Amino acid sequence: MDDQATHLDPSYCGECYGATPPPNAQKPGCCNTCDEVREAYASVSWAFGRGENVEQCEREHYGERLDAQRREGCRIEGGLRVNKVVGNFHVAPGRSFSNGNMHVHDLNNYFDTPVEGGHVFSHIIHHLRFGPQLPEDLSKKYGTKAMPWTNHHLNPLDGTKQETTEPAYNFMYFVKVVPTSYLPLGWESKTYGRNEVEDNPGLGSYGYTDGGSVETHQYSVTSHKRSLRGGDDSQDGHKERLHSTGGIPGVFFSYVSLFPGFDEFSG
Repeated sequence: MDDQATHLDPSYCGECYGATPPPNAQKPGCCNTCDEVREAYASVSWAFGRGENVEQCEREHYGERLDAQRREGCRIEGGLRVNKVVGNFHVAPGRSFSNGNMHVHDLNNYFDTPVEGGHVFSHIIHHLRFGPQLPEDLSKKYGTKAMPWTNHHLNPLDGTKQETTEPAYNFMYFVKVVPTSYLPLGWESKTYGRNEVEDNPGLGSYGYTDGGSVETHQYSVTSHKRSLRGGDDSQDGHKERLHSTGGIPGVFFSYVSLFPGFDEFSG
């Protein structure tokens, strides 16, 4: 697939179908690829669909490629930087864009699908942490063979599994993050590089300092799940718990950093 459309006539200027051409288009004022048409639609908050009757998307077989991926699952692995304030990150279907002051997703292709039963957001969280994990050699050092330290720096969401058969379903995790320092004995009289932090350290490398100290975070979590069609939790024995309608299907993580609860461990 040639997304750059280099095989087209040099004078070619693709139509944006009434939407505003994206500012980062290959050719200013044009939509020469399907992705540029999609971005133009998102800029004016229009749903896009499968790209029927869009010349660029039909040329790139966008609809066929989309259908070929419909029965695939996905595995997400990586890291991201977040501010030490209230915030959220999420996994949700469709291209996102802003509509007024609202963050919305184009859900047209998510709900309009030939897959029997539709797409769902059943998921497994294999591992989620904030900051570096305490090295195994340090955890062994803090414990003994007779009494190993097994409750250190647990990530409570590790191994979490959630299932649903309903496409319009939302999972929410509310996370409270507490900064935590693991400091060697004698740290009171030494700095151990705690203030010697790179301006732009690599993801996953921040927090390990000289002398064996580790600056990281622990967290606690509560969860909530609901059907976007509304209803109650009578199936779980909580008929009194009512849900509102509407929202975005997906898996959402809402976090807050609790600075007053700063913990320090030394050993």
